[in-house]
Amino acid sequence: MRKTILLVDDESDIIDLLKLFLEKDFDLLEAHDGQAAVELFTRHSVDLAVIDIMMPHLDGFQLLQWIRKQSKLPVIVLSAKNQETDKIAGLGLGADDFITKPFSPLEVVARIQAQLRRTYEFNDPAAEPTEIRLGDLTLDHEACILYKRGEPIALSAIEYKLLKLFMSKPGRIYTKKQIFENVWSDPYIADDNTIMVQISRLRDKIEDSPRESFYLKTVRGLGYRFAKKDELHAP
Repeated sequence: MRKTILLVDDESDIIDLLKLFLEKDFDLLEAHDGQAAVELFTRHSVDLAVIDIMMPHLDGFQLLQWIRKQSKLPVIVLSAKNQETDKIAGLGLGADDFITKPFSPLEVVARIQAQLRRTYEFNDPAAEPTEIRLGDLTLDHEACILYKRGEPIALSAIEYKLLKLFMSKPGRIYTKKQIFENVWSDPYIADDNTIMVQISRLRDKIEDSPRESFYLKTVRGLGYRFAKKDELHAP
């Protein structure tokens, strides 16, 4: 699906140059001052905005503040003002990127594509389900809560990360090194005891009996894995 980009600059030459590089892949809207941009924004669905700072009626900083009250769409500030304070101000008001003039049109295209990927592909809610259900367990990603047969079970941050790792790929064997580096986000230095303690605490919460490993299984000499759906008799 083609994305719509709003170009806002009081210099027609700048907009015409960007259009040459963007119109093949995107639907474009153009405005030559901040107030005109507001009017376009209210009438159209905009996926990304590229805005100048120095404009009549409503400058780029004011426009950026207005946009941020309405939407979280990515905004790239394109400006001849290249002072560090201007960049800090723009980013502080909610800009996602800041490019100074003169610029390379190809660089602007690359920055636009990167922002669109980051916003609409990597963070696409459809890319990751809001919950995982396996057997009697449901892990809610939004609330970071585990439900067992409908009853909520509080998890620590480490327990949640462990459970998410295992439940996201049931049946996959994770070594202790993989577990530590995924959950603790630090290099693994043979810290087996830390992992074993957290696995034990997690089992206490998810297993019906502490003597059984119905969900979280130890694979001797390799690591741990979560039971597959067919092992849990899940539909």
